[in-house]
Amino acid sequence: MAAEYYIGLMSGTSVDGIDAGLYDFSKSQAQVIDFYYQPYSQEIKQKIHALCNAHQTLSLSDFGELDSLLGTLYAEACIALLKQSNINASEIKAIGSHGQTIYHSPCSSPPFTLQIGDPSIISQKTGITTVADFRRKDIAAGGQGAPLVPAFHRALFHSPTENRVIVNIGGIANLTLLPTDPQQNILGFDTGPGNTLMDYWISAHQNIHYDVNGQWAATGEVQPELLKHLKSDAYFFALPPKSTGPEYFSATWLNNKLAELPIYKTEDVQRSLCQLSAETISDAIQQLAPETDKVFICGGGIHNQTLLQALKQLLNMPIVSSETEGVHPDQVEAMAFAWLAKRTMQGLTGNLPRVTGAKEAVILGGIYQA
Repeated sequence: MAAEYYIGLMSGTSVDGIDAGLYDFSKSQAQVIDFYYQPYSQEIKQKIHALCNAHQTLSLSDFGELDSLLGTLYAEACIALLKQSNINASEIKAIGSHGQTIYHSPCSSPPFTLQIGDPSIISQKTGITTVADFRRKDIAAGGQGAPLVPAFHRALFHSPTENRVIVNIGGIANLTLLPTDPQQNILGFDTGPGNTLMDYWISAHQNIHYDVNGQWAATGEVQPELLKHLKSDAYFFALPPKSTGPEYFSATWLNNKLAELPIYKTEDVQRSLCQLSAETISDAIQQLAPETDKVFICGGGIHNQTLLQALKQLLNMPIVSSETEGVHPDQVEAMAFAWLAKRTMQGLTGNLPRVTGAKEAVILGGIYQA
């Protein structure tokens, strides 16, 4: 059987870099062929953060330049991946590019979501048809535009013998509930912050981009009053469908919360933020999927040992890496957008209305021909 190669591009809310994965979907079980990671330069990170934090006003020049620049970086990541894997561009069916989320506002009036990284540049520079802008079609259909990975989680992780939960911990944490019965509705939603608040706090106080292995958080102590205050936010009590982003769980959100409380040691704030991520994930699982047999973790948060340890203490169920199912936890989202590109190219729907709140299942994204 001939290979069906697709490339998935992911750059998430942690704003750390570009994941580029090459996958073969010709067999019933998707195969990982190769993977390439390109970290963002400090300059690019600053440009993205500046645009994300602009909120009310931004320069059209800055917006346009970053859109073009990211398109070029995504194309270069694809070219590097193909060189590394020794596969020609002509063999690739399509690229699925998530883009860099600049603003996600599904509950505003009118609702919108915005991802940049010019797909015309990607298709032109690589010579490969590119599928992009997946989220806006779901919003047009009345949905939240997120999360979109649950349909892929179902295809990859569903088990007829285990009730499973897939937890992706990026800047924002999301989960997918996969009951054994395929006729049962699948739930998926953003639980709240994953790494985003911890990344901001350690950057502000330690001048490093993220808490390696959760080592700094491990030096602090959970402050119950602080944790209770953070968890009082209305988002955590809202029922799905729901989605959020770092524009909501932002530095401003955290600093406003902290201003209402006594001053805590910086390491205690970090440990409490870590516990916030763990407890909001755990609470969601226990409330909506108490019969879960196994939890699979993917995303960058899997490398935070303090966070994982907190989850294991909170959940009385096995917690394993997505690697036990053959996909490295750092690759699951890139693979998802390669899979979504395949769905779009085949004229098949990619969203789950029960998950996003859309009125109907729709074909996602726009196709940019090579």
